Amino acid sequence: MIYIRIILFLLIIELFNNNILNAHNAHESKHHLKHWIINQGKQSIDGSFYMYKNGNVYIEDINNKIVNFPLKSFSENDQSFVLKKQENIINLNKHFENSIIKEKVTSGNSKVFIVFGIFIILTIIVYSLTNKTKLKYIVTIISFGTVITLVSFNTNVLKLLSVNSNPTTIDSAFTPFKPNVNTFWDATYFYVESIGVPTTHTMMVGISNHGWQQQVPVSQCYMGTNAWPIPLNPIVAATPIPVNAAHFSRGAVAVAVNGIAIFNPYTNTGVDAFLDGQLDNYGGHCGRADDYHYHTAPLHLYSATTATLPIAYALDGFAVYGAIEPDGSSMQTLDANHGHYWTNGVYHYHGSAAAPYMIANMVGQVTEDATHQIIPQSAAQPIRPSLTPLNGALITSCTPNTNHNGYNVTYSFGSQIDSVVYNWSVTGLYTYKYYHNGVLDSTKTYNKTAPCVMPNTTTGIKNNFISGDIITIYPNPTSDYLNLKLNCNIQEKEIQDISIYSLKGELVLKMTGYKSNIDIKNLLKGTYILKIDLAKSQLIKKFVVQ
Repeated sequence: MIYIRIILFLLIIELFNNNILNAHNAHESKHHLKHWIINQGKQSIDGSFYMYKNGNVYIEDINNKIVNFPLKSFSENDQSFVLKKQENIINLNKHFENSIIKEKVTSGNSKVFIVFGIFIILTIIVYSLTNKTKLKYIVTIISFGTVITLVSFNTNVLKLLSVNSNPTTIDSAFTPFKPNVNTFWDATYFYVESIGVPTTHTMMVGISNHGWQQQVPVSQCYMGTNAWPIPLNPIVAATPIPVNAAHFSRGAVAVAVNGIAIFNPYTNTGVDAFLDGQLDNYGGHCGRADDYHYHTAPLHLYSATTATLPIAYALDGFAVYGAIEPDGSSMQTLDANHGHYWTNGVYHYHGSAAAPYMIANMVGQVTEDATHQIIPQSAAQPIRPSLTPLNGALITSCTPNTNHNGYNVTYSFGSQIDSVVYNWSVTGLYTYKYYHNGVLDSTKTYNKTAPCVMPNTTTGIKNNFISGDIITIYPNPTSDYLNLKLNCNIQEKEIQDISIYSLKGELVLKMTGYKSNIDIKNLLKGTYILKIDLAKSQLIKKFVVQ
């Protein structure tokens, strides 16, 4: 009989486990019905507000069917009701976002302790009441029940450890480096735009006499659809993937807050780039596409930013800090992944001067493709064929020219002083001149697409914009007209100017005041930035002309 009682008790525990973990999954069956007036009274429907997205209102009718209609087809009162409802939803999400995550993690942990406590009590009772000759059978049963419960908890706790990051919080880390970086986001990713060239330090100087591959830095077009993507909803991986010579040997594992990519500490040849002398004084060098990037934690960026802000974000969505925690205290003990969970229940990494430098294992879920790089991520575009290492060369300077459209890289090679002097034109003509002991040895030219430049104040593009459901644009993509709809109680009279820019920062269309219908038939196919200026802020949206 005692075996039957124990088995029943374990089943009860398992049911209790499932119940407390899923206690809030029940769907509320009651409808809060509203009578909706559509198409100037020609149509009506009774149902509850479900959501507002992309200019359409979704309603759940009395038969639990979801139907949708354009916002403008509703009566004025119903439109006001929807916009007010949407505004309340946005405000509530912003207010409770972090507290909900913390509550979930704390709640999950407390439930683990409750069930573990019950199992301890059960074990003591069974041990004291059971014939010792039969104890081995009882231990087997209890162990089996414990494993089932732990598996159930592990699955649910992993789900609880998903994070909904606040994009404005992430943006604060990049703000000190604007306008040399641009940022924007959608519901899935936080995007970082840059040209891949740092402005707070020099490049290439310090690469030792056996580490230079004859690559030199050129600007890259990490913009638009090629911007660096940081997941806004990172999920903790069941088994973190190590950042080593076997994994992530190609491409970036993180992006620094100054817009520079950060690669695996190991190069594609499997050696530690820092220990092998392949990096400059700031932990960077150029890849085969003449793309400048770091291989170690960019701790030097703290000379241009606040000590309590991240210096980078990994491509799994988690932040990288230096020797200071977010609250200003000293760095706490690091785990095997080179980071730890913070008081808000969110994981972050820490950078250090010694290996593994930044990330030992990728804590968040990522996708590694067949070439051993994380996808999605930005891609560098080569200007010229890649070269081979020049053993014995020592780079002594890398200085920009007076027009800021090229560099002069000088290096010693034995008793010689050689250099590469190169520049590019606005039309995309790249010219490389190779000097041997001060004498021009050869010249190479390459015709490529026009180089990307960061939008600046002369283009009118600023970085303190708001993104979200404040404005609806449709259709997107479009080919002839772009329609605008202002939400969240923004009045048409508040609109000062509407501008459209190419991804290169070129102003292609501008108008004064609010226009609900914009003719874009003369625009070439591609991606554009729509900027709406208000008195004290800006609204930014991207759209595609097809």
